[in-house]
Amino acid sequence: MTLHMNLAQNSYDIIIEHGALRQSDKYLSLDRKILIVTDNGVPNEYAQTVAGFCKTPYIVTVPQGEGSKSFACLEKLLGVMLQNGFSRTDAVVAVGGGVVGDLAGFAASAFMRGIDFYNIPTTLLSMVDSSIGGKTAINYMGIKNCIGAFHQPKKVLIDPDVLQTLPKRQLANGLAEAIKMAATFDAELFSYIEESNIEENLDTIIIRSLAIKKNVVEQDEKESGLRRVLNFGHTIGHGIESCAMGNLYHGECVALGMLPMCPPAVKERILKVLKKSGLPTGIDFNPETVFKAVTHDKKRDGDCLRIVYVPEIGTYEVKTVGIMEFKNTIEEAFAK
Repeated sequence: MTLHMNLAQNSYDIIIEHGALRQSDKYLSLDRKILIVTDNGVPNEYAQTVAGFCKTPYIVTVPQGEGSKSFACLEKLLGVMLQNGFSRTDAVVAVGGGVVGDLAGFAASAFMRGIDFYNIPTTLLSMVDSSIGGKTAINYMGIKNCIGAFHQPKKVLIDPDVLQTLPKRQLANGLAEAIKMAATFDAELFSYIEESNIEENLDTIIIRSLAIKKNVVEQDEKESGLRRVLNFGHTIGHGIESCAMGNLYHGECVALGMLPMCPPAVKERILKVLKKSGLPTGIDFNPETVFKAVTHDKKRDGDCLRIVYVPEIGTYEVKTVGIMEFKNTIEEAFAK
């Protein structure tokens, strides 16, 4: 199946097909120098498969985890391209999860003021969310994604077969983003996740989640309005992630971040879906610590924060709340 991201000169296809990785040359322009970026948590054969189709491949493997979204890793990728004579006609391919996609995409955006970038996500989270939309970034001084750029991929290749090697916790991690999109935009998809056998229906969940994000990005590529709704759960989630120091995955933090941003009846439905999906429903962090991390968030506006609130499943409100009001919300949600 092919979804088309319609962004004028930045348009591209999103291919969802079992076995697509083994046919990379069918979909990607690889007859040039290609920097393939992966991490040591991704089966080595995935990057090697892509390399086998490239005219001149260079594989760089970074350590698994958020720590690789750093200046040091960015410098390494740029150095490999400079030392091997990459030009503006060459390309970068990400083969991995959201960290790899963010890092590789940012390197592609910065090298020679922007070269082609292909994304081959290998986790459920990156498939349903970060692989499309063009957000690329690294972290700095403990703040997630504070240095980055919008750089749309030339194509996204999604092969559900690679999920067979994914641990259950990582599958749950990705489901958090699908739940987020369903909660804000698609009540029918939310009910589908509630009622269906999730593992047997991953293809449907992937496609429908992608369709939601595609529609949002087409209307608001640079996050000036509607796209902010996709931050549901992220404002508090990013604060939790900063406090977790690698002990919680991104999707797990987003899952927790959704819970204070809805009324009791909606929270109850979300809680049930989180439990069904194997996601956490409570944390042990001091609410004050989470609050301090949240106040560094990019969505802060002076003494206020923009938050996404879900009054009913499938709907949303974007609100501006005072910092102290928001602090109370966190304390009420996560106080022991």
